[in-house]
Amino acid sequence: MALTSRSKTLTCALAASGALALGLSAADPAPAAAQASSKSDYRNIIANNMRACAPGAGPAIRVTINGVKASRGTIRAQVYNGTSAEWLETGKWLNRIELPARAGRMTVCLPVPARGSYAVAVRHDVNGNGSTDLRSDGGAMSNNPSINIFNLGKPGVDKTRFAVGDGVRAIAVTMKYMN
Repeated sequence: MALTSRSKTLTCALAASGALALGLSAADPAPAAAQASSKSDYRNIIANNMRACAPGAGPAIRVTINGVKASRGTIRAQVYNGTSAEWLETGKWLNRIELPARAGRMTVCLPVPARGSYAVAVRHDVNGNGSTDLRSDGGAMSNNPSINIFNLGKPGVDKTRFAVGDGVRAIAVTMKYMN
């Protein structure tokens, strides 16, 4: 399913505002069942199992999400291969965690299939409607790239990727909201 011009406009507007440059359209067109169609396909909506980030576990990414503005709505964290061909491309994420939002700080554990380069995107759908709302929703990315309001594109993978070894890699992201 191609992004509509409205979805593209929303994505660019969010990138421009610095609120949510996640490349996530209002509706992710491929349901989990379609995405996890074969054993070689690693895309999954998973539970937040912190045991996967315990000492000796891995490979995985422990993501501390700072600055969640409200205890309402949904937090969505997604991990992508750290390649320009997959970063923020619809349906190219490897694992996704969706949780009820909790104001302040949250932590999630995103397992990855092997050591390598990855990038993480986090979205806060404040009202839980599944749509990107410019005035209320927020987002964050690995390495907390700055977002230039005059650059209407998403931050490139070079600004967001990081290496994961055989163990657990800890990262922290800070949520950005327009309001």
